[in-house]
Amino acid sequence: MNELNELYETALERKEHPEKGSYTSYLYEKGLDKILKKFGEESTEVIIAALHDDKEELIGEVNDLLYHLVVLLAEKGVTLEEVGECMRRRSLKQHNLKAERKPIEQY
Repeated sequence: MNELNELYETALERKEHPEKGSYTSYLYEKGLDKILKKFGEESTEVIIAALHDDKEELIGEVNDLLYHLVVLLAEKGVTLEEVGECMRRRSLKQHNLKAERKPIEQY
């Protein structure tokens, strides 16, 4: 997802070179507690949007959640590549576990 990579790069840029009036720079300035608070708020808004059964609202709230997640990752020095590698390892593990399962014998 190129947009996610671009968002991450922008978040890193704002962290390294704060820009006056930038919301992202503001979050970094306020610190981890503020970033976590906003992430939590956005998580709740995703849940509420999902309950409203409004696809456009859900998409917007997921967008906000992803933005705050990316800011959190950048703040903590976690790259999207590291997250992707973890996903690949977990996926392989799941595939291997499924392959190892023996079929249940029928009586």
